[in-house]
Amino acid sequence: MRCEGVDWTVVDLIHLDEYVGMDNTHGASFAKYLKERFVDQLPPNNKPKSFTFVSGMGDPEAECRRLKSVIESWPEIDVSFIGIGENGHLAFNDPPCDLSVSDPYHVVELDEACRAQQMGEGWFPTMDDVPKQAISMSMQWILKPLHLVVTCPDERKATAVAGSVQGTMSPACPGSYLRTHPSAVLFVDEGAASKLQ
Repeated sequence: MRCEGVDWTVVDLIHLDEYVGMDNTHGASFAKYLKERFVDQLPPNNKPKSFTFVSGMGDPEAECRRLKSVIESWPEIDVSFIGIGENGHLAFNDPPCDLSVSDPYHVVELDEACRAQQMGEGWFPTMDDVPKQAISMSMQWILKPLHLVVTCPDERKATAVAGSVQGTMSPACPGSYLRTHPSAVLFVDEGAASKLQ
């Protein structure tokens, strides 16, 4: 599906997360995924004004500071496209998520459920290959944009969707905080919606 009529030349983009220690040639790299499946698909005369990719290489704390300098230079964030993980995570904010982080990006430890999801999706051959840390946009900043477009397909995410939409709002289900946003739209398929009451 293509989105016609968008002038990407006036749009600044930044992405949410990346594994620590992973370069942008690895098959599981989010920077690689976004470049190949989005940026490279745009016509040469309609590329984004800028696209700041999160780098997993080098000092992760320094990368968080670099990303902070970029995103804090923007007057506001119009829209964010996000998903909900199998354990209810947003970006790589695994449960229990830390709502106190005020910086835009931080280094997080990935829990076993999150790491198992990445292996289960076929990005890594074994659990030992799945990184244990990532750079992630913080919860406060995920909820900052004027609009949120949330997509969550597949039955394996049904528990997370039900918890996010109907469960107790709690750090145990980061997705539940989407309900605090005044303009968040959730798109789910039949499988992902199967546990909704």
